[in-house]
Amino acid sequence: MTDRDAARELLWRLRLTQPQITQVWADSAYAGQLVTWADDRLWLTLRAMSRPKNAKGFVVVPRRWKVERTLGRLMNARRSVRDYERLPQHSEAHLTWALITVMTRRLTRKKPVPGWTKKQTPTG
Repeated sequence: MTDRDAARELLWRLRLTQPQITQVWADSAYAGQLVTWADDRLWLTLRAMSRPKNAKGFVVVPRRWKVERTLGRLMNARRSVRDYERLPQHSEAHLTWALITVMTRRLTRKKPVPGWTKKQTPTG
């Protein structure tokens, strides 16, 4: 099964289980017929994100970096590197647990990350 065929199945299931989602971002490889199919059949806006033209080397692609960052953080969980689980529900539970760990670490930091909080003006 090709990635585009799998994307159709995935988008179909997404529409059935999460009807409130109306817009999906995808890699530029999914542009073309899949975009029109999703719009015609599923009433879903599929936006293909591509690299800027004339770009050389590494370029941060909008929206895509969030996915890459999240996957990188998930790989820090030891069991996420390989799929040892027998059932998909077990893998899903482990990924949920890994994301909960990431979020609790972010929420319990001692010092705030610059730019995440409003700057306080000195009073005097």
